[in-house]
Amino acid sequence: MATVSPAAAAPGAAQPAVPAGERGATKIADRVVAKIAAQAAREALRDASTGRSAAHASVTVRRRDGRRDFGEARVRVAVELGYPSDIGAQCGAVRRQVTRRVRELAGMSVPEVAVQIERLHSPQTERAGRERVR
Repeated sequence: MATVSPAAAAPGAAQPAVPAGERGATKIADRVVAKIAAQAAREALRDASTGRSAAHASVTVRRRDGRRDFGEARVRVAVELGYPSDIGAQCGAVRRQVTRRVRELAGMSVPEVAVQIERLHSPQTERAGRERVR
């Protein structure tokens, strides 16, 4: 009678581990990280929103060789803010939210988030734009 090893006898038995160098890799596209960052910026500004929470992001992703993580992303986010408001606090909230969400969703570290303010919205200028000019 032939002897059968226990691993061969069980159809769902664990296979020998594949060395780390031979496994596949997951790469997150820069475009995906940019979308995550833009959405995170909108989330951060939603509380103090003036109704216009436009935010878009550009991302530079650096991948580290020989590391298991997904690299690091340097993010530049452009936002429109209401005025008057605490601009520094809003920019800080955007930085924290972008860093947290990119780390959670993409598994990347974010050492730098540059927040660019494209436009300030004032209630006076919005009202003046809607009034009739004579």
